[in-house]
Amino acid sequence: MKKIVIFIALLFFTIIKAQQKNCSPIDSCALIKESILYKKNAHASYYHDKFNGRKTASGKRFNNNKLTAAHKKFPFGTILKITNEINKKFTIVEVTDRGPFVKGREIDLSKRAFMEIASNKKSGLVYVTIEILK
Repeated sequence: MKKIVIFIALLFFTIIKAQQKNCSPIDSCALIKESILYKKNAHASYYHDKFNGRKTASGKRFNNNKLTAAHKKFPFGTILKITNEINKKFTIVEVTDRGPFVKGREIDLSKRAFMEIASNKKSGLVYVTIEILK
């Protein structure tokens, strides 16, 4: 009986540890294995705080603390890998909105996604590589 209790406790401990490692809703490790290059040297900016809580084109509420993006062409729900071309940091985002509507910009990132890859936290624009993840 004691062995069974120890086994169950160990099993629950293992499950809890595995869940803690997966803090992101998107399983980035599994997705990174297969990607298709979409564009290099793309201009990426981020949403202003005033958009927080507003509905996006997909119907979801925008949250600057989530890993989301706006793109003019990709279907909603598309998962993208966005890599800063200078420091090679990357983030995984989900397309939930349309935009950006500023000439020359390719993608708008949530503030959290932008700050994960930005070298200069005070800049509002970075050059990125966009890859579509399968």
